[in-house]
Order: sequence, then C-alpha cells, then structure tokens
Amino acid sequence: MEKLQSAQQFSQLANNSSVIFMFTAGWCPDCRVIDPIMPEVEKKFSEYQFVSVDRDEFIDLCIDNDIYGIPSFLAYRGGVERGRFVSRQRKTQEEIESFISELSK
Repeated sequence: MEKLQSAQQFSQLANNSSVIFMFTAGWCPDCRVIDPIMPEVEKKFSEYQFVSVDRDEFIDLCIDNDIYGIPSFLAYRGGVERGRFVSRQRKTQEEIESFISELSK
C-alpha cells in the first residue's frame, strides 16, 4: 500500500482518483491486525488506489476529515466522498470488504 507523503497529495488523490485512504498508526494494535489482510483486499478491489495515512504525521487531515478512531477508511471518487468506515473498533476482512462493496451501489 502506498504511503501518503503530503496533504497536497491527499487533495490531489481525493480529487482525481478512486481512492481509499486507510488511517493508521504504528502504535495501533488493531491496525497491525489488519495489515496482513490488506494486500488481499487491495487485489480484490483493484479499481481503487489504496493509500495509508499515518495519523501521527497527518493529524490535521484527521481532524479536517473527522477521523478520531483508527483504523479507519475514507473513500473518494472524483473529488466526492463516497463513504467512510470510521470507528475505534477492530475491523475484520469481511467488514472492510463489505464497506468497499457498498461504495459501488
């Protein structure tokens, strides 16, 4: 998964791509639990670009996007927010895939 490099890159991707941002942090145990499943999720939903956002590096982006729990997911297509899966709870592969599948409806 690509790692976000700047707030400008976040805006560019959100405005010009079908992208799912995964908000995470190195110290987050629930984030580490889903790390091994994410390559399979990315492969299954290859129409999306997946980008990891470190909440400690981009706390202002988290605040601006109401991301107060991690791991969380925020999806954009063509500058429009298409969905969010934001909570502090651990997420299963099935929950993540269900969230992404709903984006197309």
